[in-house]
Amino acid sequence: MKTVLVVGSGGREHAIVDALSRSPQVSRIYCAPGNAGIGEQAINVPLKDTDVEGLKAFALENKVDLTVVGPEASLATGIVDAFRAAGLAIFGHTRAATAIESSKEFAKELMARYGIPTAAYRSFSDFEEALAYVSARPFPAVLKYDGLAAGKGVVIAQDVDEARKALADMLLDKTFGQGKVVVEDFLTGPEFSFLCFVDGSRVYPMPLSQDHKRAFDGDKGPNTGGMGAYTGLPFLTEEDRRFAYEQILCKAAEAMVAEGLPLSGVLYGGLMKTPQGIKVIEFNARFGDPETEVVLPLLKSDIYEIFEGVALGRPVSQPEWADGVTLGVVLASKGYPGHYEKGYEIRGLEQVEAQVYHMGTACRNGEFFTNGGRVLMVVSGGSDLADARRKVYSEVAKIQCDNLFYRNDIAHIAFE
Repeated sequence: MKTVLVVGSGGREHAIVDALSRSPQVSRIYCAPGNAGIGEQAINVPLKDTDVEGLKAFALENKVDLTVVGPEASLATGIVDAFRAAGLAIFGHTRAATAIESSKEFAKELMARYGIPTAAYRSFSDFEEALAYVSARPFPAVLKYDGLAAGKGVVIAQDVDEARKALADMLLDKTFGQGKVVVEDFLTGPEFSFLCFVDGSRVYPMPLSQDHKRAFDGDKGPNTGGMGAYTGLPFLTEEDRRFAYEQILCKAAEAMVAEGLPLSGVLYGGLMKTPQGIKVIEFNARFGDPETEVVLPLLKSDIYEIFEGVALGRPVSQPEWADGVTLGVVLASKGYPGHYEKGYEIRGLEQVEAQVYHMGTACRNGEFFTNGGRVLMVVSGGSDLADARRKVYSEVAKIQCDNLFYRNDIAHIAFE
């Protein structure tokens, strides 16, 4: 029987732990640092997800058979390189390969070189040059910080004033650190997420999903880390899926092999169906959050087999997925993604007849409390989206907390 260490502390990691708990091969799961909900299915380890030396020592001492990395920050610190050097099996990309997410400029250059469809762009390190370029072009303008910014490094500026402020944040005030800015053409169309397990040029697709970034109903309010997601996208055809798989995800994997930077984890394509065809908005080098929480519940195959095969560079069978769809709703602290308070009691969880993933909770004396911006995600399956949506919102209504809010229109595009 196998011992697994999952690195991370959010809803994504809870979904990974939950999927691993269904594997007949897995007898023990550790999660570092984990959270209160994860602690019901795994043993939480008080180590930061970027404490590479501490995590490596723990894995060696506890004879961990396989480590699975959740957050991009862990990958960017080189955890995979360090574990492999110590002879430890680990699912995730090397620090160099993580550049497909950690550097927007690298990703854009890669796509240009290998003919992967994306928006036209230019990169800038000088504030005045960037502002002059943006000011002379039609708005809205897409401004991306060239580096990791915890999902907050993209601004769609509607006018010169908004562009000036965003460019000042990124290039003068260095809000996210030292880096360039990529200015892209603005594309229109519905966005969707295409996650694949990738081992070199072997690409194993997962079900397509759509995230909801805006805080409030009707796609209003500030951008967040994601307020809900669903599978079974009505605006995509099988031809769309095949094009995205073959011409984008497979091409990107092969491009990384050609560059000497083979992938060995999850490749996430943030894509858009534009009037000119499907194009890449961004690549991520790991599971998306909250997409993971709606995708992994559909997996019928043993996820340990997949993780281990990718980690060891060994071919695996194409993953099998359940019929039907899933829909998930995030419950967040009031004020998120801005200032919010923690420590509010959450009641009614024991009554919920759906999958509940913990994103930011704490547990004291057997009671759960809010402990983050995004706090919980409730996920239900269904025969179709109407069925899944009806189920999930009836279960969300059972949760009582004085300081949580959620969107009432997840998957609204399917009902318009």
